Amino acid sequence: MTVKSVSIRIEEEMLRKLAYIADYEGRSINSHILVLVRDAIKAFEDENGQITGEISPDKNVKPSGR
Repeated sequence: MTVKSVSIRIEEEMLRKLAYIADYEGRSINSHILVLVRDAIKAFEDENGQITGEISPDKNVKPSGR
């Protein structure tokens, strides 16, 4: 499995709270975010069926609203 890196913009207070929760759970922020992402994917697939194949970016990203 290839591991990719992404960066996100996050408000300082939200990051501080996320760090608190991650520490409480005994995880790094990165590991905690991966848990949240896995949970979100599982919930989506449980409701909508397994995601298979490539997801086209034009169907995966909301318009910017500009």
